[in-house]
Amino acid sequence: MTIQTNKGISQLRSERASAPGIIKGSVTIEASIGIPLFLFAAVCLIWMIEVRSIRISMLNAAQNAAKSSAEETSVIPVLNTVALKSDIIALIGEDRIDRSIIRGGSSGITCWKSYVSPSTGDMTVIVEYDVQLPLPLFGGPSADLKEEFTISAWMGDQKTARNGQDFQTVYVTDNGSVYHEDYYCSYLQLSIRFVPYDNLDSMRNESGGKYHACDRCVFGLAMAGVYITDDGSRYHNSLNCSGLKRSIHAVNRAEVSGLGGCSRCSH
Repeated sequence: MTIQTNKGISQLRSERASAPGIIKGSVTIEASIGIPLFLFAAVCLIWMIEVRSIRISMLNAAQNAAKSSAEETSVIPVLNTVALKSDIIALIGEDRIDRSIIRGGSSGITCWKSYVSPSTGDMTVIVEYDVQLPLPLFGGPSADLKEEFTISAWMGDQKTARNGQDFQTVYVTDNGSVYHEDYYCSYLQLSIRFVPYDNLDSMRNESGGKYHACDRCVFGLAMAGVYITDDGSRYHNSLNCSGLKRSIHAVNRAEVSGLGGCSRCSH
């Protein structure tokens, strides 16, 4: 009887001795599964916050850019989607976009589906882009996002004639020294071209002058391809350079009495 009791105690001690190894192995397996899942959940949370931030920035920039475009389309009911995209990128910041999870950076944003209604003049803005999903093991898939809204046509300044004076609409730029009577004046409508840098030595502008480096966007060596205009004298590395933009405003002639008329379009 005593022998059997000692044998049972010995088996119990043996089972207890082996229990810590089982517990340690169980904890190791749980950690190997739980930690990656936790890290993946944290990455997904950061990704969702970034997507939300990008969508808010994209929508705000598109709305502000659309307001400027609405003023231009009141004269010509055709939306310049290239200028719209450039304004959106400039408002957000090209560096911010290129460092974001937008696939392709600033070149991955498209606005070509935006349009102006020929009947009402209302503008529908459609901005499309892709964001990269945090799934590197599956080939880096992306999600298609779209910001879409409609703004009413610009009706101009709500002013009436006073003292018997008629209002004459003229066009000015932010840094211009003259006003323009013709919206299609070549000084207002820049003809931007993308040309190989190696061809610049043989190219001339409308005045017969050579193209020189822009001091705003060309630092050091120029890129393989650069942007020029027919009546400009500079070549540019960036399409977003302020030297390639014309912010045109339709105003009353009486408001720009201190400016002279354009030699090409004013009489």
